[in-house]
Amino acid sequence: MSTDGWKNFGTYGAHHDPGNVHGKIALARALEDALERMIIDGGIKSPVSTRRGLRARMRYLTTTKGGPQALADAGITATPATIRAWTRGTQRPRPANLEAIDTAYWNLRAHNVLANPGAFKQHLNRDGRGTRIEIHPINQAVVDQPRRRANLRIQHRQVRYIWDDAVDALVAGDLDTLEDLWDDVIAELDSDWGAYTYVSYIGIGA
Repeated sequence: MSTDGWKNFGTYGAHHDPGNVHGKIALARALEDALERMIIDGGIKSPVSTRRGLRARMRYLTTTKGGPQALADAGITATPATIRAWTRGTQRPRPANLEAIDTAYWNLRAHNVLANPGAFKQHLNRDGRGTRIEIHPINQAVVDQPRRRANLRIQHRQVRYIWDDAVDALVAGDLDTLEDLWDDVIAELDSDWGAYTYVSYIGIGA
């Protein structure tokens, strides 16, 4: 799946190397990971290399607003007649075009999910039950010995109420709001909260 070019998706490194970062960045990364899982889980399962997978992608790209532009952005320059033949299954694209069609499909699906994030908010809110997150403390191997904290552990929290604002902040690239929301989350850790301002990883739905 490729989501290159869609505003603010992947900005914070959905596929990132572990490292100590501020909680707002880790939260943004976790949201991107969760959003990408949702995009993929709700997408077409059949590979583009199969007849079913190709036709399903082409139907989506030719019947959904923005489909022709997504194809063009992915590098497809085929004529309308060829596009119709691909959609009907009477002609098979070259491998490079198959890859471009797949890119166009996932980019358009990601764009549409981001443009209408209500389903993602609902997924995280779970009718008020919220979503469980896993917070990994900083990797203290890179912290000077006198500043290391003893007994830091992975934290698990059922987080409620922040998700509408968090999704809106992710889409808008609003790190200030994500920082405020992260402060709200770690405030529940009582005396340990300061040790989780910076973390090595946050997992959503862990």
